[in-house]
Amino acid sequence: MRSLPLTAVALLAASAGLPTASLAVDLEAGKAKASTVCAACHGANGVSVSDTIPNLAGQRSAYLTVQLKAWKDGSRKNPIMNAIGAQLSDDDIANVAAHFAAQQPAGGAAKSAQLANVAKSGVTFPANWRADYKAYEVIDFPAAKQVRHYYANPAALQAAKAGKPMPDGAALLAVVYAAQLDASKQPVKGADGHFVAEQAVAYTAMAREAGWGADIPEMLRNENWNYAAFTAAGQARSINQAECLACHKPLDKTSYMFTLGKLTAHAQAN
Repeated sequence: MRSLPLTAVALLAASAGLPTASLAVDLEAGKAKASTVCAACHGANGVSVSDTIPNLAGQRSAYLTVQLKAWKDGSRKNPIMNAIGAQLSDDDIANVAAHFAAQQPAGGAAKSAQLANVAKSGVTFPANWRADYKAYEVIDFPAAKQVRHYYANPAALQAAKAGKPMPDGAALLAVVYAAQLDASKQPVKGADGHFVAEQAVAYTAMAREAGWGADIPEMLRNENWNYAAFTAAGQARSINQAECLACHKPLDKTSYMFTLGKLTAHAQAN
């Protein structure tokens, strides 16, 4: 047994009905890692912050180990979990799995106390975006046969031009277009090399104002950024803001933005 990796030992122990927490795992280290990484969506004690995210409390540690390793090696696909799994060592995985296995299972109706604070968003649809916002990036999404055009408001553009972090008052909008399709149902590319936008089908937005992050737990908080999604008519859609916050949380060095580099380059060139 001593020559087997920890994951294999945990699996063998689980199949034999032995408690994996009795093996070489560090529950305190698992708790610490869970509180800084996993808690963003699943809650520090395994009670998730959203109805769309599974509870982990009371799950078998061997099962959690297998799933985390699958996220880590990419054999299971999910942008958020693949990114998180890639940052976990084998010891981290074993410790986190043991921590969640040791928690009291939550009932089907159990929700995290954080849910109310992360569910609300201060972002409203910017009705005058065509006049007030400036385009700075275009990204194709082949799997969805969509193309997204990204826009920034004056506060975001001014900060990017000056090479400063995004201030309160900054706002970004992505217009999600269905791509024009050819006879074989494949997206048509335009002269710029991107898919040709045919019809707007949705909008996503992120914006920040003073105090907007005050009620969001630090493990999720992106300073004062809030997130939102809208229909093609500009009506607010129900989203799990916890997932947005968790996905952007590691981007603190780039003002919690995936496209800060593109915005800065555009602003400084114009």
